[in-house]
Parts: sequence; structure tokens; C-alpha cells
Amino acid sequence: MFFQFQIREGRLQGIGQCLVSEYRMVCHVMQGKLSKDFFEGCRAILLDKDRNPKWEPSKLELVTNSMVEHYFKRLDDKEWEDLKLPGRLKLPGYAISKI
Repeated sequence: MFFQFQIREGRLQGIGQCLVSEYRMVCHVMQGKLSKDFFEGCRAILLDKDRNPKWEPSKLELVTNSMVEHYFKRLDDKEWEDLKLPGRLKLPGYAISKI
């Protein structure tokens, strides 16, 4: 679901906003307040090696759009700063991406 959301939203955004969205998602995952699934997956594969993670929610069908959208919102925590990209430089024509 994360990837579908990223692709759908990313089509309408520039590279800078896409990087900010990715950064916010990773911060939420590492913070572990919304879900502990990343750590549970690491436990199941790397530590206990039982390959039996206990996901929460237990089924993909139980994941709501609002749960996914929350991962891309700015963090409400003073410990976590939002990504700040430097201003765009005036590059010569040959150095500008053609994408």
C-alpha cells in the first residue's frame, strides 16, 4: 500500500517533494509509534529466524488509507526535524536532467 500511495502521489510532485515524502515515511517507520511492523519483520528474519512475524494489523485488508497517509505527514515531534533541501543552483544547460 505504501508503494501504491507513493507512486500515485509522486506523479504529481517534483523530486524535492518526493524526497521529503520518503524521508517522512522512513522517520515514522524508525520512530515506531505508528507501527512496530518494521522491527517485528527484522526480529522474524534476522534475530529469531522463525520467519513468522506477528503483523499488526494481521491482514493487509485491515490497513486503512488513513493509516498509510499518516506515514507521509510531517512528524509532530521536536526530536525529528523535517528534511530541508538546499535551494536550486543555477546549473548550465548540459547539467540539467532531461527526465
